Amino acid sequence: MSVDARVAQEMGVKLGHEMECFCLSCLVNQIWPATAPIFSFPGRRYPVDINFTSAPEADYMDAAIVTLLTIHVRKPIGDMLVFLTGQEEIETVEEILKHMIRGLGTKIRELIICPIYANLPSEVQAKIFEPTPEGAQKLVLAKNIAETSLTIDGIKYVFDPGLSKMKSYNPRTWMESFLITPISKASANQRAGRTSSRKCYHLYTAFNYKNELEENTVPEVQRTNLASVVLALKSLGIHDLINFDFMDPPPAEALVKDLELLFALGALNKLGELTKAGRRMAEFPLDPMLSKMIVVSDKYKCSDKIISIAATLSVGGSIFYHPENKQVHADNARMNFHTGNVGDHIALLKVYSSWKETNYSTQWCYENYIQVRSMKTARDIRFFPHTAKLQKNGSYRTVKHPQTVHIHPNSGLSQVLPKWIVYHELVLTSKEYMRQVMELKPEWLIELAPHYYQLKDVQDDTNLSNIPLTILFCRIKSFDL
Repeated sequence: MSVDARVAQEMGVKLGHEMECFCLSCLVNQIWPATAPIFSFPGRRYPVDINFTSAPEADYMDAAIVTLLTIHVRKPIGDMLVFLTGQEEIETVEEILKHMIRGLGTKIRELIICPIYANLPSEVQAKIFEPTPEGAQKLVLAKNIAETSLTIDGIKYVFDPGLSKMKSYNPRTWMESFLITPISKASANQRAGRTSSRKCYHLYTAFNYKNELEENTVPEVQRTNLASVVLALKSLGIHDLINFDFMDPPPAEALVKDLELLFALGALNKLGELTKAGRRMAEFPLDPMLSKMIVVSDKYKCSDKIISIAATLSVGGSIFYHPENKQVHADNARMNFHTGNVGDHIALLKVYSSWKETNYSTQWCYENYIQVRSMKTARDIRFFPHTAKLQKNGSYRTVKHPQTVHIHPNSGLSQVLPKWIVYHELVLTSKEYMRQVMELKPEWLIELAPHYYQLKDVQDDTNLSNIPLTILFCRIKSFDL
């Protein structure tokens, strides 16, 4: 049974008569086989002057800088949009451009550089929408969010290096990685359509476009953690997920691993059926590990604090930001919340509790280099499978699905190196990093999840004859906040 049919049944209506379901795609050539009629609404109604390089570029960032400066100096005035792969590239290009423009002095017109990425304060991001002063030229440095989610008026020149940072998920290791990969033809066409004056500069050859780019981007459902989706489908009474009629079917291995995770969390029984805890977890629009944490916290009388932690974790990205000229101040402000070598979860709780004590002050967020928008999102809205043990060389070894991992440098515990930790997620950048970590005692694993952890997992570190009753969730209450 499809999701729309199941929802119609729950509502007591007839699909196609009293209830209709619409599937939308912003990509012009993304079409799924269907018996229902397909409606197409044209985007741009004008041809775009597409320019390719004559030869492959060895350094795409250097090519982007040279090309846009050439346009800035020699071509008619008009705002520009450059697609880059992430915050690091955006900050690098911004710094290089500012240095080069200072060297040119008043020989060229003013160039207003407007970066946009998630960790920027909202008021800084909003500058991309401000009108450009007369005689000046605006340059927007953006990630692929500007392909579809943002519409910036006045863009006359678009520069496309042909790359993006794509999230990928390995179900075998439960690890997400962000890899720089070539974009698809569909994305290239979307980028070209962001100009209002029909000028797009692809910083790769026409041969690359025709012969090396895939037609469409791999759907996110095929490269992401689907545990929350699987839980939602189970709650709708859809049990045969392997043969379920997904519009873009995810890998069967990913679905099996997600079922394994939900069983480990106690959301499913051995027959794959939703448990009482699973039904409660499905009511939260959160990652199942966060919803499990909230459900269990009621037993240990610490729900208020757990909900605050779950909320700050669920907003995505970091709640801290680092202004270019105040990196040291921002780092010091962040570490103030780690006083006593507390883990990242407790630090997040301290942040939220302190913000609440100021009556949700925006000024307090500015003074502590904290994202106001992220905190407001957190306001409006357990990790026992994710455990690791310290190794002699300073790395960590995950307990389940053993692999070598490291504490992320931005963690307050990156220099402390507790013997046992619990973490929120694994990400692959230069190394396999654990993000949002906190110290724990290994005996807590046996007490909290005896169906998941065996004695041999923690035997060398645990006095099994004297397991304390106080576990991770209650420990949060002992901190003076």
